[in-house]
Amino acid sequence: MILLSRFFAGINSGVAMSIQPMYLGESAPKELRGAVAMTSASFTALGLVLGQVVGLREILGAEESWPILLASNVVPGLIQLVLLPWAPESPRYLLIDQGDQDSCISALQQLRGSSDLSSEMKELLAEQAALQGETTKAPWELWRNRAVRWQFITVVVLSSAMQLCGNDSMYFYASYVFQEAGIPYDKIQYSVIGTGSCELIMSMTCNLLIECVGRRVLLIVGYSLMATWAILFMVALSLQDHLSWMPYLSMACIFAYILSYGIGPAGVTGIIPTEIFDQVSRPAAYTISGSLLWINLFLVGLAFPFVMESLGYYCYLPFFTVCVGTTLYVWFFLPETKGKSFLEISEEFVKRNFECQPYDDAWVYPEEIISTRL
Repeated sequence: MILLSRFFAGINSGVAMSIQPMYLGESAPKELRGAVAMTSASFTALGLVLGQVVGLREILGAEESWPILLASNVVPGLIQLVLLPWAPESPRYLLIDQGDQDSCISALQQLRGSSDLSSEMKELLAEQAALQGETTKAPWELWRNRAVRWQFITVVVLSSAMQLCGNDSMYFYASYVFQEAGIPYDKIQYSVIGTGSCELIMSMTCNLLIECVGRRVLLIVGYSLMATWAILFMVALSLQDHLSWMPYLSMACIFAYILSYGIGPAGVTGIIPTEIFDQVSRPAAYTISGSLLWINLFLVGLAFPFVMESLGYYCYLPFFTVCVGTTLYVWFFLPETKGKSFLEISEEFVKRNFECQPYDDAWVYPEEIISTRL
């Protein structure tokens, strides 16, 4: 029964972690798109902390309480079932995929209230015109489609780096480091809650900063700091048998690493596919992104014990390499998407994808849409 429940919970997690940021990003106005879509990551971090708290031995972590602990996810599941029927469908989906303008306007009115919708509808109609005649793309069509070449590469790099950066391995190391620092065994569980709280705090901070600072800056800062903490962590691990205060430096590196992960990669990565892909390619992009996220999580969990055995104190060297490589990629190849419409973002990628040759099948520029009968 436990295996069966984990199977169904895994299906829900795999679907929801792709659908939620896509739905939120499509439904939000462009001025708040990043902050709204990032709430998915913030509440994921909140769920992690709540799981750590209710898993305490004093609450539901004792052996006799395990059945209640494992069944507790029925509560958010029931809340979703009750509330989701009241949520409107994505306006972009209704207009561009379904061609239903009346339902699109109705959904926008439900989401925006009584505000003026003329400018937003003008943007949506321009996007619909640009995609006229296009059909929904399958995941395997993206890698061979030159019109989305750099978007595809970006999603592959960022989705893979999100797990290959080693953040989850920090949680694995946390108990060992806390024990080496002299924290009593029965108190370590409270210290572990601190790691989840760090990710929650920084995820909420990122939610507040993303529309001011931008996606690109948060990713660069997050991965750069993670690379720095990875070096310090390896140095601290190698010297902890020689200097009594090194375990405390290791503890500080763990918290700093998770804080850096929360400030950028944890939240920003999930909204990038929404912003850099058009409506017909976005579902396929999230299929690829979600698949890479879970596959790499599985690979890291499988390989990390062997990496730790072979590299010892330098086991974070591969993760350091991933962080540095991702930082350089974002710096040189990812344009900023803050405050831009989907058409404006696509126009930037059109220039990259067809830099040296004509692009007949690329996006129609917004100026052409406004100035012609189309």
